[in-house]
Amino acid sequence: MALSKFLDARNDIAFRRIFGTEKNKDILIHFLNDILGLTDDNKIKDVSFLSPIQDPVIASQKQSIVDVLCVDSTGIKTIIEMQVAKTTGFEKRAQYYAAKAYSSQADVGDQYHDLKEIIFIAIADCILFPDKSEYKSKHTIRDEDTNEHDLKDFYFIFIELPKFPKTKEDQLSSIVEKWVYFFRYADETSEEELERIIGSDLIIKRAYEELNRFNWSEKEFIAYEQEIKRIRDEQAVLAQKLDDATAKGILIGHEKGRKEREIEVAKNLLKAGVSIDIIAQTTGLTANEIKDLSSLDV
Repeated sequence: MALSKFLDARNDIAFRRIFGTEKNKDILIHFLNDILGLTDDNKIKDVSFLSPIQDPVIASQKQSIVDVLCVDSTGIKTIIEMQVAKTTGFEKRAQYYAAKAYSSQADVGDQYHDLKEIIFIAIADCILFPDKSEYKSKHTIRDEDTNEHDLKDFYFIFIELPKFPKTKEDQLSSIVEKWVYFFRYADETSEEELERIIGSDLIIKRAYEELNRFNWSEKEFIAYEQEIKRIRDEQAVLAQKLDDATAKGILIGHEKGRKEREIEVAKNLLKAGVSIDIIAQTTGLTANEIKDLSSLDV
């Protein structure tokens, strides 16, 4: 693909600019209706932004799990998260924040029947469910025997970008595919390709315009680049930890192999009647270790 004037929608700064601001609320509403498959009377018509939920510990590590938290006119809350890398326990954290948003609706004495649905949408630039082939998965609470959907208040959608199979704009056949393509390839999309993507979907065009680097102030662009640096720094730290763990594992493996060879040599020397002192000098094992071997059936 050609070099693009559009920035990366997966960057947290860009993501919140598009989906987390009052100015672009109509883009968020369009996106939610498209991803949730809402039509006609079921469509979301308006949303209000709420302060994103953050666990104090996670927040202190700059690892907020929530990018956008909003509530529609019926009281249903939606959490939207852009996840750039696989982290341990992400699925549990998603459920935790959904449960936290759910419980925050009620004070002591409130009626439980007034509690509204919680929707959690994650766009992940990583594989979350290795055993699933589809890039979009929908999760609800079901009766194991009948598959009936009695517990309706939690709904999770996970979009795993690496699994999206289409790499060309002329392959896109639905509005959902256009959104997924937007997240994965916006920063590689040319203006000519964009015209073919848009069609009659003018909101998609608006989303791309928000990524146009020439529409960003210097201050905004610096914040965008700082987010890139933060992610790269985190990746570098993780890579170093992996290298260190690998090197340590190799060293332990070598040490274990050497020890096993020394024990085998000592056993053979004991069988040959060689003294413990000489075996110790030959193998590097201690006299006590050799005595322990001699007490076994070598």
